[in-house]
Amino acid sequence: MSTLTTPAVARSRADLAGLLASRPGGRSAPVVLVPTMGALHEGHATLMRVARERAGAAGTVVVSVFVNPLQFGPGEDLDRYPRTFEADLELAGVEGVDVVFAPVVAEMYPDGVPHEGVPTEAVTVQPGPLGDILEGASRPGHFRGVLTVVAKLFGLVRPDVAIFGEKDYQQLALIRRMTADLCLGIDIVGAPTDREPDGLARSSRNRYLDADQRQQAVALSRALRAAQERAAYGVPAARWAAMGVLKAEPGVELDYLALRTTGLEELPDYPEPGTEGRILVAARVGTTRLIDNLPIQF
Repeated sequence: MSTLTTPAVARSRADLAGLLASRPGGRSAPVVLVPTMGALHEGHATLMRVARERAGAAGTVVVSVFVNPLQFGPGEDLDRYPRTFEADLELAGVEGVDVVFAPVVAEMYPDGVPHEGVPTEAVTVQPGPLGDILEGASRPGHFRGVLTVVAKLFGLVRPDVAIFGEKDYQQLALIRRMTADLCLGIDIVGAPTDREPDGLARSSRNRYLDADQRQQAVALSRALRAAQERAAYGVPAARWAAMGVLKAEPGVELDYLALRTTGLEELPDYPEPGTEGRILVAARVGTTRLIDNLPIQF
């Protein structure tokens, strides 16, 4: 059962280093990181519970709260992205988090945020071809921002384990690839997507939806489940089932619907029986862009 604690708050790199150096479990106890952009909800709470389990009683759970400007493109919702730090801190306390790292932008980017066209000598992490498809195609530069800030957090926190949600499946795949390719030695754990009772994936952006849009948004998860049910008949049948659900909901403006391998490669139309894959969707409901995905077996 969750109990209320008061996490220590680090606002600077120096504060964080001091807290980690004096952690009660000592240097041999595991450090588990949950990176977030704040506006925490029950989905994040699930990640914190997984982190607490992995850390054990002697380990340290660190939750970062940082709205990363480098992963927002022009016209995206950086300025209106919800900031709810006091509520975030309370939720972290309920879930037994030890340290909340909530730096200002200058702590993470002391030489300035390296946006395109802004002169800076800062090194960033290029995601490679996997970062150019799906979300990367719709949001150019997004994964460069994600991987850069995650690499910074890894360097500052030095975790043994890091927990990420499967809702951002492509992000999870890229972080795993970066961690392996750069020999970072961190165990990357993917936690299943937490959902509302009607199937809508929990997201900080759900708060932008009005009552009608909230009902329309459920079409995303219904489409994914429809595809799962038809997967035995091949990729075209699964896609047709999902598209039927989405087209029947006029409030949903589809960005992409993709059926891929678990590594996000293209699938043949008729995979070998038993092949596991992933179906991913992105769509705009009103002015709010939502994503979701589910595993699929053929």
